Amino acid sequence: MADKKMNVESFNLDHTKVQAPYVRVADRKTGTNGDLIVKYDVRFSQPNKEHMDMMAVHSLEHLTAEHIRNHADYIVDFGPMGCQTGFYLTVLNHDNIDEILEVLEKTMEDVLEADEVPASNEVQCGWAAHHTLEGAKEVAERFLSKRDEWSVVFAEDAVK
Repeated sequence: MADKKMNVESFNLDHTKVQAPYVRVADRKTGTNGDLIVKYDVRFSQPNKEHMDMMAVHSLEHLTAEHIRNHADYIVDFGPMGCQTGFYLTVLNHDNIDEILEVLEKTMEDVLEADEVPASNEVQCGWAAHHTLEGAKEVAERFLSKRDEWSVVFAEDAVK
């Protein structure tokens, strides 16, 4: 592993020391007009040990992107990580991680209650055939089942 600091925050994170699932602040920036932009690392799967099925990722992205905005008006984006282990949640002018955890919990509960994947058609989606509601629900259920662990990022900090 290189000692050089990388430009991308997550490239400086030792992925062998984290314990998924977790939610952590990955970055904070202040815009030129003073707006606060906060990016959260919402990790569903243990890096380099497991990953989410890509169809489930795609469907969970659609479901979360639609439902999370019912719980908070400061959401900018919920985008998947290429490694298929989590998502980045970006918010504007909001820096209360406890509230973010509540919003994520409510949103994952919405996923479990969903009867369809929003915008999973050829008009609204670039790969409409690439969805699985059941897969998204399985990922959400697994994530929710460990709700009390979301604040623990590093394995060494976990209570055994």
